[in-house]
Amino acid sequence: MRRALVAGNWKMNGSRASAAALVDGVKSGSKGLERVDIALCPPFVFLPDVHGALAGSRIRLGAQDVSLHASGAYTGEISPAMLKEVGCSYVIIGHSERRTYHGETDQQVAGKMVAVNGQGLVPIVCVGETLGERESGATEQVVGRQLDALLIDDGCFAALRNSVVAYEPVWAIGTGKTATPEQAQDVHRFIRARIAKRDATLAARIAILYGGSVKADNAAELFAKPDIDGGLIGGASLKAEEFLAICRAANAK
Repeated sequence: MRRALVAGNWKMNGSRASAAALVDGVKSGSKGLERVDIALCPPFVFLPDVHGALAGSRIRLGAQDVSLHASGAYTGEISPAMLKEVGCSYVIIGHSERRTYHGETDQQVAGKMVAVNGQGLVPIVCVGETLGERESGATEQVVGRQLDALLIDDGCFAALRNSVVAYEPVWAIGTGKTATPEQAQDVHRFIRARIAKRDATLAARIAILYGGSVKADNAAELFAKPDIDGGLIGGASLKAEEFLAICRAANAK
């Protein structure tokens, strides 16, 4: 049986003081949520602070991005080994903002997945289509292409076995448009079926998260869908009580 995961992506938000308060609120409110895994993904500079604050809890630490490279002359980059050393368990890879603003390709995303897995960390690999792609009927073509880059060779596929997939309908984030639970489920079902073409066993057990503006008031309906195993949470993860309400909905799945 697949275990639910709720990961909070803080993006480029917060301060040391606000991070400490947010972690304290999530820690104290998450007691008793035994059927859901919880991760917090703060900005890089807060990783050590948050790791220390999470000591003694079940909540895990995650990073928002990573370098393809193990070391070298890559100014501003952070390697998988560095993330492991500061206590990370998860790494978000291929987020739509990385693909859009930084031009990350499907091949680079696949390479990062392999690099992260090589350090024993769990990649959270993001896929999803833009508004134009959705309106042109290209959702399955785009998401299928992004997935195929993760399935293309044995090295990538081995890393995918130890990964989580997150579906982000980019068209429903900050556009005023809303994806219905049924629309989300349709793409999650497609993702699972695409993976099943390569390995039905993996498809049945891999967690697929939803990353399309999950909030306290829609989490339970989304998580009730059979192929939605939790959420990659953006803005709602910056408010402890709203994030905890989402975690409670996943715990009840």
